[in-house]
Amino acid sequence: MITDMDALRAHIAAHPVEGSPDDKRAGFAALAPAGPAGRRVRIGGVPCTVQGPQDGAPVLWLHGGGLVFGDGATHAAMTACLAMGCDRPVICPDYRLAPEHSWPAPLEDVLAVLDALPGPVDVGGDSAGGQLALLAALRRPGQVRRLALMSPNTDRTGASTTRTRDTDAMNDDEGDRALAELAFGPDLAYHPDASPLGADLSGLPPVWITAATNEILLDDSLLLIRALGRVGVPVTAEIRPGLCHLWPLWGDTLPDGRATLRTAAAFLTAAG
Repeated sequence: MITDMDALRAHIAAHPVEGSPDDKRAGFAALAPAGPAGRRVRIGGVPCTVQGPQDGAPVLWLHGGGLVFGDGATHAAMTACLAMGCDRPVICPDYRLAPEHSWPAPLEDVLAVLDALPGPVDVGGDSAGGQLALLAALRRPGQVRRLALMSPNTDRTGASTTRTRDTDAMNDDEGDRALAELAFGPDLAYHPDASPLGADLSGLPPVWITAATNEILLDDSLLLIRALGRVGVPVTAEIRPGLCHLWPLWGDTLPDGRATLRTAAAFLTAAG
């Protein structure tokens, strides 16, 4: 059971996510905590896992995994905790993954689910899922009520100064870039969807962002926070010390993860 950061670091070290895309998928499935099976449904033609109650305005949560691995099962422990905190159903789509399905297939699936839900919808995501959530809100102005982002990928132009650090137990720049290239191709710096930080952010709804001080994507969040403030988008930030990328994935047992998910739930259930 993962109850502190020492245990989480040891668990991550014992379950490397490496090799071929299929190997990475198997590795991440072994790394991720087990969670409730949830309810399997199709929304907008996309297979999804739903956690939490049957009724209530749903939250759309987009899983991380570099657009190459992850699904509703790997994120079940986290989305079940979020559903409990919100007392609402949480929908996690199994969007198409790279390299079998290149960009924009993942975003097309997310938009199909979003378009099929009665709106406006509260949307969130972690890591590459946070990038997808941000892009979905940009593509569908007015359809997203609130946007919760956990360590989102936002910039591939080189503005980040934290990507090359070696303090993140979960993530490293070389691996993160390799995953992105499988989805977007090698010219990441010139692909606008690889760097949503450069988009017109002025029409976004209220945003909540969290990141860890030790992770390589810290600057991706800090740069987005500043950009949102410049255009007047309400933004709430929570920068957590001493943690690693994707710590809320273990929100069922890790106190820091549970606290982050409680904060996210409070944001997503707030009025207005």
